[in-house]
This record gives sequence, structure tokens and C-alpha cells, in this order.
Amino acid sequence: MSLNSSYSLPIVADILSVSKATLLKWEKNQKLVPEGISPCGSRSYSLAQLLQFDEIKQMHKSLLEEELSEIPLRAYTSMEFFAGAGGLALGLEKSGFDTLLFNEIDSHACATLKKNRPKWNVICNDIYNVDLSEYEGKVDFISGGFPCQAFSYAGNKLGFDDARGTLFFKFAKFIEEIKPKVFLAENVKGLLSHDDGRTLKIIKKTIQELGYTLIEPKILKAMLYKVPQKRERLFLVCIRNDLFKKANFSWPSPHNRIMTLRDALKAGELYSHNVSKSEGQSYPQRKKEILSHVPPGGYWRDLPDELQREYMQKSYFLGGGKTGMARRLSWDEPSLTLTCAPAQKQTERCHPEETRPLNVREYARIQTFPDDWIFEGSQSNQYKQIGNAVPVNLAHAVGCRIVNLLNQIEINRG
Repeated sequence: MSLNSSYSLPIVADILSVSKATLLKWEKNQKLVPEGISPCGSRSYSLAQLLQFDEIKQMHKSLLEEELSEIPLRAYTSMEFFAGAGGLALGLEKSGFDTLLFNEIDSHACATLKKNRPKWNVICNDIYNVDLSEYEGKVDFISGGFPCQAFSYAGNKLGFDDARGTLFFKFAKFIEEIKPKVFLAENVKGLLSHDDGRTLKIIKKTIQELGYTLIEPKILKAMLYKVPQKRERLFLVCIRNDLFKKANFSWPSPHNRIMTLRDALKAGELYSHNVSKSEGQSYPQRKKEILSHVPPGGYWRDLPDELQREYMQKSYFLGGGKTGMARRLSWDEPSLTLTCAPAQKQTERCHPEETRPLNVREYARIQTFPDDWIFEGSQSNQYKQIGNAVPVNLAHAVGCRIVNLLNQIEINRG
């Protein structure tokens, strides 16, 4: 990261987890005055200005490349549940894990895994029908992105009884049965506040009952880990109690540069060549005509008023920014978080130049899948698989820290 580096207002807001309005307020109060303001009002800040913030200091002194070079002291065995299309699996593979089993219920996602890695042991079945009795004591690490939508809170009890009947409970039972050294759970950041925090309290209590110590959960911003996307995921790392004092876990360091949509779709640091053409969704003619008026990085409020009214209809009169509607991405910022459908009105993901939704291969690159990773199923199912995935580079960064943790345990077990 050069001292001559310059950062736009939207990117600074994302790094610091503040609103754009807050940065404008700081400008007014002289707390952070832009280095430059373009004729159209775009603001930029120099690295020298931003080094007053810890988040920027951590990027400037990034240890990520060193962390990504961590090598397992031996072949650590692992299992993954709710594997999806393989985002987390690919990241862990790059980290050096020897995964014994992948479980996923969606047949199209299973087909994707089998297509790309024929030798992987993919169990395409409901998690309730998976038998792991032969693996007890043979697995170092278990991972899974369990759904939390089914959680319910029953009275004042916590732990297994309250989690019974949910996918997390089955995931927990596997942990209890296999007893891995470490396990990782990842989820949407909303899990922190789900059901006024009661869901997470159940999870924490259950982890304690399993005999594991939970590292304080952390929301990781994918854009800080060589992912050209403003995606956030919650990660929970748990260490078996008898091993907890034998190692010290640390979260991955942020990269020294923010990757943008240009990095995803053009030749550069992430990919050696421009993204290839592929199939993708399209807009109805009138919608395309309206969106053609939206500038890069803009949304419905950048339309002429008559088009705003036509496009937004009743929503035009409601409060809130609705910044995902009629949204065109910008080359010079990370993509907004990918959804399962790029043409959906509430969550537009329009190409920065062409008036069309992002296509399948563009979607995959923004999630940092390799170009040779093939997605099976219908077009809409491919979008769904990619949109639900953990970004590969984020998974790689976390996976290398898990390897570091296991290496410490290996050394200190004596």
C-alpha cells in the first residue's frame, strides 16, 4: 500500500463501517477533510490522511500474504456440512485441509461439487440421514454454514433442548459425536441480533455444553480479504476445552488493498485475463430503457423524477433510501453483496457499462471462484449457488488461520 494511494468516499465508509453521511459530517467538522473533490462532487482521501484510523493501519501493515503461506505440519482431516457450491470448500482446500466428507442436500450444488472434484466424498442427503459413526476421533476440524431461520426460543431454557429440531442441533450432535479439535460455524451477520440475541445465546450455551470454548464471534468483511465485494459474514471458531490453552487463535489480517469490480472482471491481480462471456439473465425492454439512465454507482434517485415515479411506483412515496433498487455497480468500488437473483427489483446488480444484470461468470468472479469451476443446474440455480456461497478468498484467509491454530496445538501437545 503506497503512501500515494487514494481512496474514494464510499470505500472509506465501508472500511471504517460508517455511513457516507458521517464522512460528510466529519468533513464539515474538519475531522477528515478530503484530499480532493472532483467537479461532480466525488471525494478522495490519501493514505496519509487515513492512517489515523486503526482499520487503515492494519491494512497498511498487512500480514495477510504471510498468513496465506502457512503450511500444515501434517495432513489435517476435516468435514464440511451445508457445503453448497464449494466456496468454503475451495478456500479450505487451498489452505491444505484433507476433507474426508462433504454433505449438502441441494442436488444441483452436489452436482457442482462432483463435477469439479470427482474424487471428493460428497454425501448428497439430508443431514439427518448422514451416519458418521466410523469417523469418531478421526477428524481434526469440522466446518459448516448452518441455516438459522428455523431457530425458536422456548421459555427460559438454553442449550440442546431449545435447539432441538433445528439444523444447528444436528450439526452440534455431530460435533459431540466426532469430537474434532476445532470447529467453525459461519452464518449471516444478522445471527448476532436474531430473535433479540436469544438465538446466539442458545448457540453459545450449546457450544459450552459440547465441551468447547468459543472465540468471540466476529463479522468479517470480505472486501478486506481480496474479495471484490461488500459482503459480511459471521464466523464462530470453537476449540475443544482440553486443547484451548495449547494455542492462541487470531483472525486473518486485512489485505493491503481493496479489490474493486474492475479487479473482478478485468485482467489484473485477481485474474490473468478478462472475464469470459457467459449466459445470464436479462431485463424486460422497458426496465432496460429506464436503467440505461442510471450512472455507474448510481441508483433510482439518480433517475429523472418522472422515471423515478414510474419505476418505484408506490415505493416512491415511502421512506428509506432503498439503495439497492435500480442500482448500477461501479468499476471503482467492490460489488454490493451478491444475492441469488441479480435482476430482482429490490436488489439490482446491473453491469457498470452495459444495461444488463451481471452474468453467471461475472457473479462467480465476484465470489472469487476460479474460472474453471463449473456450476451445474439451471441458470437461476447457478445464480443461487453462487449467491449463497462463502467467497473463496475469504474462506482461504480463515482456513489458513485455522491451520495456524492446529499447528500450534500439534506443537504444544508435546
